[in-house]
Amino acid sequence: MADSSSLGEVLAHGIGGSKDLPIPLELTIAGAVAALTVSFTVLAIAWRTPRYDADRTGRPAPAWLAGVVGSRPWFVAWRAFGLLALAYTVMVAVGGEDSLLNPFFGIFYVLLWVGFVPASLLFGPAYKAISPVRTVNAVFAKLTGGDPDVGVFTYPTWLGHWPAAVGLYLFVWMELVYPFATELGPVRLWCAAYVAAMLVGGALFGNTFYERADPFEVYSTLVSRMSAWGRRRGRLVVRSPLANLDTTPIRPGLVAVMAVLFGSTAFDSFKDSVRWVKFIQGDFVQDNGLTHLFNNLGLLGFVLVVALVFTAGTMLTGVGPDQRRRELPGQFAHSIVPIVIGYVLAHYLTYLLEVGQNTLILMSDPFSNGSNWFGTADWQVSYFFSYHPTALATLKVVCVVVGHVVGVVAAHDRAIHLLPRKHQLTGQLSLLVAMICFTAGGLYLLFAA
Repeated sequence: MADSSSLGEVLAHGIGGSKDLPIPLELTIAGAVAALTVSFTVLAIAWRTPRYDADRTGRPAPAWLAGVVGSRPWFVAWRAFGLLALAYTVMVAVGGEDSLLNPFFGIFYVLLWVGFVPASLLFGPAYKAISPVRTVNAVFAKLTGGDPDVGVFTYPTWLGHWPAAVGLYLFVWMELVYPFATELGPVRLWCAAYVAAMLVGGALFGNTFYERADPFEVYSTLVSRMSAWGRRRGRLVVRSPLANLDTTPIRPGLVAVMAVLFGSTAFDSFKDSVRWVKFIQGDFVQDNGLTHLFNNLGLLGFVLVVALVFTAGTMLTGVGPDQRRRELPGQFAHSIVPIVIGYVLAHYLTYLLEVGQNTLILMSDPFSNGSNWFGTADWQVSYFFSYHPTALATLKVVCVVVGHVVGVVAAHDRAIHLLPRKHQLTGQLSLLVAMICFTAGGLYLLFAA
């Protein structure tokens, strides 16, 4: 079991960096850029017509599986699990000790933030399935004779995913910038504010609010677009993850959500780089008390750069007479989902595996009194990947490169569906340049931390 000080260093940032990546940086970046370029060339030759259509792609899931997943007991079981998880989290947040041996921190920073990525990839929109705020809202609606799907007001279309983008930014700000991110009081307050905002939003706008504004549900659902599970006219279907990704609804704020997810993960790598650490610990910053200001500017800067590079790369593509350039970033935003997944998995892989295991151990002893509620207190954390840095490095690089290649494929299919014929290939070059910038930058930051 990790002690409080070592766990604090781990929870303060994702694990990654040069110690985990004993592969030449220049060779890795060159190989990744070559993979993107070759992929684009092959697509240009062999993929000339759109292949994804939400109304046609996918085959029905086995009847028994569709019956189980669509059954009332299945729905109730997962919602009950979500309520129990919320109750446990509230218990340790209120009654647990103010130290990093409290499992509350691992639940908040590891299981909730990182754990739902593989869960949503494997099983679909996992957070929506267990969402405790949806359940509480449904109970309130039932007690008052209302309908949880219908609120007092209609959710404004123009608002889209902007509340989710703000919520995600507030989370990464708490994790990466706020100086007291590993103290119980502030994190507990953040969670209380989140629950309150979600319950008020659900009461006002119904379940549409959670679908579009809940930061964790929006994040999980976007990741689940790369799973094999989808819906077609309400029926459960099994389809290609790329076909599933193509069904991503285009809403205001979608690009902002992608920028926050990708930019914050990139900043998490950069803030641990030697260059940034030397700058932050330099005399000018320290003497003038500017550490927190520059960390705030750094996080905001990374998010804005991602948004600007992607927006420029999409708006510089060719458009037809009936298209508006300002709509193109939203049309292509779904292609950033696999890039976000690849980079999150690469950056937080050891964080999830090692700190995640330690969280499961700590959960058996929520009050640090020697209890063993779930039989996990005697488990030992496996540090397999930390002891095999070459395997870890290879896996991280593969995650980044594959994520970008899949993003290029998704963008290409959308381009030949959307752009005029004369711009279908040349119009993608600016977006390809943006993808190459993301790839090179992402790999550089993985090495620099």
